[in-house]
Amino acid sequence: MIQLLKNVKVYRDGAWKPSEILIANQKIERIADQIACTYDGLRILDGGGMTAIPGYIDQHVHIVGGGGEGSFITQVPPLKFSEPVKAGVTTLVGLLGTDGTTRSVGNLVAKTKALREFGLTAYCLTGNYNYPSPTLTGSVMDDIVFVDEIIGVKIAISDHRSSNMTKESLIKLASDARVAGMLSGKPGIVHLHTGSGKAQLDLLFDIVAETEIPIWNFRPTHLAAKYDAAIRFARLGGYIDFTCDPEDMRNRTALLVQAIDEAPDGMVTISTDSNGSLPVWNEKKEMVGISAASIAALHNTVRAMVQMQGCPLEKALAPVTENVAKALRLYPAKGCLADGSDADIVLLDGDLNVDSVFAMGKCMLWEKEMQVHANFEF
Repeated sequence: MIQLLKNVKVYRDGAWKPSEILIANQKIERIADQIACTYDGLRILDGGGMTAIPGYIDQHVHIVGGGGEGSFITQVPPLKFSEPVKAGVTTLVGLLGTDGTTRSVGNLVAKTKALREFGLTAYCLTGNYNYPSPTLTGSVMDDIVFVDEIIGVKIAISDHRSSNMTKESLIKLASDARVAGMLSGKPGIVHLHTGSGKAQLDLLFDIVAETEIPIWNFRPTHLAAKYDAAIRFARLGGYIDFTCDPEDMRNRTALLVQAIDEAPDGMVTISTDSNGSLPVWNEKKEMVGISAASIAALHNTVRAMVQMQGCPLEKALAPVTENVAKALRLYPAKGCLADGSDADIVLLDGDLNVDSVFAMGKCMLWEKEMQVHANFEF
């Protein structure tokens, strides 16, 4: 299908400019002030003067649901297809958390395949908090090499729910993931849930100092409470990922803007922990409350960075578009609007609300109404 999206603003050549976007099947063919196209089957869409941005990338989503730390009744439901679409997320990475028993890597891969069938770009990570890592094939390396959807491995450190793996075990896991990524043309990352333990990122600093494993192979997340260590990690060349906090949006967005300014350019990413449980622990490590994260927090955080902190929109977008696309080796197909990029496009209205969404050229949401409907979702 050939589509011409007219009357939108696109950030190009250092400014937000009135633009038209020509979409050919799944790709952006051209972006220009005006585009002359006389194709007989051309579909013309009026963007109503809205702002066109790249589709968001959320690299930390519990697509099969998380939780269970307070028994079976605290398990969080799986992600509904409409949730990322309405939030402007066109690319995501699914993963497991504490629970690798009632949820499995097989469940995760199946859900990833389903999201792909609907038209989103979806990947996943093998493993979970535990070590040795649960896998699909029996091997972390084989999972990454042979399962198309799997691009790396998940593990937990500095957390009372982790397996408290040794330095030697993490070195072995990271080495396997790195080589598997090299063999399969994937990132081969070790995505690290980083808890509130006293060690923070010390294990990673030791490994990077003592081995030949590049620091960018390690991707620690949940770093707001470990800010100084995170900035140090970024200055050594590592990507640092901060989790959205809708309950304290003003302080979290202030910290994010600060991190973007203090870390080397392009090294800060943001994710949601969507559909993961958010347990509250007392000083005895007993759960005293639980809630769940939402994928809508990604866009809400970007908007709050602009509206609460005065951050320019193009700067606020980088950690959820260009930076994370480069971190996952998806750029420039993902993370930008440019000739030849994938047609992952989000239209924002004057109040920076998500109005319309295209994923790989397919209109998923138009004027806030779903255009593609999932089975069993009412």
